[in-house]
Amino acid sequence: MADLMNDMDGVPSVRAIVADDDPLVRRLIRDTLQTDGVTVVADACNGREAVELALFYRPDVVVMDFLMPGLDGIEATRGIYERDPEIRIVLLTGAADDELGVRALRAGAVGYLSKDLELGVLPRALRAALAGQAAISRRLAMRIVKQLREAPAGGVGLRPVRSSLTDREWEVLDLLCAGSSTDDIARMLVLSAETVRSHLKNLYRKLEVSSRDEAIAAGVRLRDVGTVSVR
Repeated sequence: MADLMNDMDGVPSVRAIVADDDPLVRRLIRDTLQTDGVTVVADACNGREAVELALFYRPDVVVMDFLMPGLDGIEATRGIYERDPEIRIVLLTGAADDELGVRALRAGAVGYLSKDLELGVLPRALRAALAGQAAISRRLAMRIVKQLREAPAGGVGLRPVRSSLTDREWEVLDLLCAGSSTDDIARMLVLSAETVRSHLKNLYRKLEVSSRDEAIAAGVRLRDVGTVSVR
C-alpha cells in the first residue's frame, strides 16, 4: 500500500472503501468522507465483495458494516487482514455489543464504532486509525482492560522465539491454557469449530501429545525454555 501523501492543504490524503448492504447508508458514508477530503475508491454491498475490492485497490482503510449477507463484516475483516494487514479496517454496527467489538479487533479491525455516531466524526476517526490509534469507544476500551486484568497468569502470551507452532496455533494454545472450550475458541477467534479441531490436531502432532492437558503442559515447558517474546 502506498505511503500516505499530503494534499494541498497539508492534510494526509486517505483512500477508502465503504462496505454496507444498504445503498442509502453507503451513499451517506461516501458523501461524508468525500466532503472531508477522503477519496472513496470503491464501495461494496457485501462482505465477499469488500474483500475482493480491498485486495484489488489496496486502500488505506475500509469502513465495514458488520451485518451483511453471505460474509459478515468480521469474516470479511479477517479475510482482508490475513492477506494484507496494512489495510486498516473500521467496523460500523447498529448494535452496542462490546463482545462483538472484541471479536472484530481479534479478527484484525483497528476500530469498532456505532452507526449512531455523528457521521461528521468518521473522517477524523479514520485518520486517527491510520496514525496508529484505535477507533473504539471508551466503554469498549474498558472492556479490554477488564479482560486483560482477568486473564490467567502462567505465561499466556509468552512465546518462544523459535517454535514449530504457527501464530494461529499459539493463539489456540493460549486459549486452551486459559481454560477455553472448542466452542469458546471458535467464537473468540471467529473460526468454525471444525477449523479449531483441525488446529488442535496439528498442535497435538507437533507437541507430540494426545490430550488438552498434555498440550497445556507442553506449552508451559516451551515457554520456560530459552528466550521468549511477547506477542
